[in-house]
Amino acid sequence: MRFSSFFALISRMKNITRWTLMRNSATENVQEHSHMVAVIAHALAVIRRDVLGKDADPGSAAAAALFHDAPEIFTGDMPTPIKYFDPDITTAYKRVESLASQKLLSSLPTQMRKAYEPLLSPPENEGTSELIKAADRLAAYIKCLEELKAGNLEFRLAAEQSLTKLHLLKMPEVDYFMEHFIKAFELTLDELDFNFEQL
Repeated sequence: MRFSSFFALISRMKNITRWTLMRNSATENVQEHSHMVAVIAHALAVIRRDVLGKDADPGSAAAAALFHDAPEIFTGDMPTPIKYFDPDITTAYKRVESLASQKLLSSLPTQMRKAYEPLLSPPENEGTSELIKAADRLAAYIKCLEELKAGNLEFRLAAEQSLTKLHLLKMPEVDYFMEHFIKAFELTLDELDFNFEQL
């Protein structure tokens, strides 16, 4: 009997460590990162649809975000300074990512590939892709804030650079998220506004 390796491969995202060139107070793997990006992409889509009154599909955004780093199962997580050091390196890496996505897709039964293709390779011109990229940057910024909160100054410059990149997006969904949710990531658990008696 033939079997598919797709989900067994996806489960290995937890074995890929992020931020490998930096000292971390808490390590983060690609599976954890992808979950956070999915949560944020869903939120950005809800903001776009329900706050800004524009067209967006939160479910599609969340699903695609879960798979946005799936090619790293084959490529590993290339540190940002290396990935964007030279345009030729960036182009080559994107090509490798595309091939990795195709390899993953080909590991699925034929009948399922149509459903997973837009998750593994979302079209660049679609709003979903834009939301995922923004969510990815927000997740990176949140990681920096968490490290700084833990006293790890290794992430100070990364936090500043991530914040600059977020502002350059000029996306009202990101601005709304920053205004309403980011400050809470700088707080301790005791400082967060929880009322456990009402849960």
